[in-house]
Amino acid sequence: MHDIVIRGGTIVDGTGAPASVGDVAINGDRIAQVGGKAGPGKREVKADGRLVTPGWVDVHTHYDGQATWDPVLAPSSWHGATTIVFGNCGVGFAPVRREHHKMLIDLMEGVEDIPGITLTEGLKWDWESFPDYLDALSRLPRTIDVAAQLAHHPLRVYVMGERALARENATAEDIETMGRLTEEALRAGAVGFTTSRTDQHKTLEGDLVPGRYAEHEELLAIGRAMGRAARGAFGMLSDFEDEAADFGWMRQIAKDSGRPVWFLLTDRSYDPQRWRRLMDGVRAARADNLPLSAQVAGRPVGLTLGLGTSLNPFGLREAFAEVAKLPPAEMLAKLRTPELRRLILSQEASPRLLEVLPPLSRQIATRWDRMYPLGETPDYEPPPERSIEALAAREGVTPAEYCYDYLVGGDGSRMVYFPVTNYVHGDLEVVREMIEDPHTLLGLSDGGAHCGVICDASLNTTMLAHWVRDRTRGPRLPLEYTVKQMTSETAAFFGFRDRGRLAPGLKADVNVIDFDGLHLHSPKMIFDLPAGGRRLVQQVDGYDMTICSGMPIFEKGQETGARPGKLVRSAG
Repeated sequence: MHDIVIRGGTIVDGTGAPASVGDVAINGDRIAQVGGKAGPGKREVKADGRLVTPGWVDVHTHYDGQATWDPVLAPSSWHGATTIVFGNCGVGFAPVRREHHKMLIDLMEGVEDIPGITLTEGLKWDWESFPDYLDALSRLPRTIDVAAQLAHHPLRVYVMGERALARENATAEDIETMGRLTEEALRAGAVGFTTSRTDQHKTLEGDLVPGRYAEHEELLAIGRAMGRAARGAFGMLSDFEDEAADFGWMRQIAKDSGRPVWFLLTDRSYDPQRWRRLMDGVRAARADNLPLSAQVAGRPVGLTLGLGTSLNPFGLREAFAEVAKLPPAEMLAKLRTPELRRLILSQEASPRLLEVLPPLSRQIATRWDRMYPLGETPDYEPPPERSIEALAAREGVTPAEYCYDYLVGGDGSRMVYFPVTNYVHGDLEVVREMIEDPHTLLGLSDGGAHCGVICDASLNTTMLAHWVRDRTRGPRLPLEYTVKQMTSETAAFFGFRDRGRLAPGLKADVNVIDFDGLHLHSPKMIFDLPAGGRRLVQQVDGYDMTICSGMPIFEKGQETGARPGKLVRSAG
């Protein structure tokens, strides 16, 4: 008798093969049968009219701190993820010396908008080396599986101290040490290494991150260490100021190490042809048999802006910045007074406040044509006529007036959506091209990060609900293809050979989904992090059951309390 039998569902097995109706049987933590009619089960799940898929493998999150105290890792786990990878964008918490604890917290708060007070309260710091950090992760019972990458910025600070914070060049001895520690981390179980070379990433004071200008030899040495360890993927985010130079060293790392190399790719408004040039570079590398890929997002990288979020269109005006320090109810009452409304609307964005923001985020001060009211059912491909600019024109008011009155209306919890990248042409056609390119990897959910302004951990749900089922502004994506992109493709890229597909003998990570009933709610701000830290979360309807390692962890959106999750370590 099987432990669980999922009866009569539409099986989408993660390989891209055509969907078929049949049973999926589970014994222990493994899949026993896929398709056909299975024998009896101790528990039988009726799945008629439901999709049965592998659990999602989400390879771009930032739960580096939260994973050390929180077993559930919502909202990613609410949205069908059964394996997540963090340590992205070069930020993390290991290796670390005691005197640098606060610096790494400040760095994570500045780059990823995770409340510093939450990290201060939540992190136990019962590690120094990266292997110690992995051991700490492995000790906590958890709902879903986690995997960690070694991040460049803490590694550089660990080796170079204050010289790293000053962004000095590494010495030959520094580079040798970084290479040795990289190899140590990978052999202990790190699934990759990441770095960041962008002006988008700044500390709270507006300083650039420690590895922003690290010389190519430092990165090449880390790549050689990955080759010696024969495991892990090398990832980065870059502004590509010198595209030829960046492709030169990325190609060299791929050649020297033999390991997969990836970079984050989005469509940028200031250079609409940039993404095509970068993909040409990827294709040229592939033609030379070099394992280079671009990691892409399935929707705009968009800011959620409201009175209680980290940013809003008026937060860059001096009068608003003053009242924002008040308790929420008092702030809202003052914002509704005619005097303060007139004052704020008479001002422009302050150069002082603009300077602290990353360059792409500064657009929130002026781009009303790229700002959209976010209702109860969010639309991540909104048409031009839904923009604040268009709505204001219909009402005969300025965009600033319309947006101000919208935000302070109701109970003050209204929000607007601002696509920062991937929405250059006002639709998602470029994003579709990126997703369909054979040399891209789906990622960038950013689960656990940007707690006060972004909530993209629902990306996998968007892939099904929007791209497969609901899209009207262009072609949709095939169901089987889309599921493959979220499961076997991401799993295989990081060497997770035991998951990402529904096949006998593989790990029993399974989603049972009411495809027609899949409904994504609007993001909401809650205050459940340590020390009352805030975060945006996004509820979803339609996941009938999520199973990790053969144990149901969510049923009809409710957590079961099961803790089958483990740390996934890299394998040679």
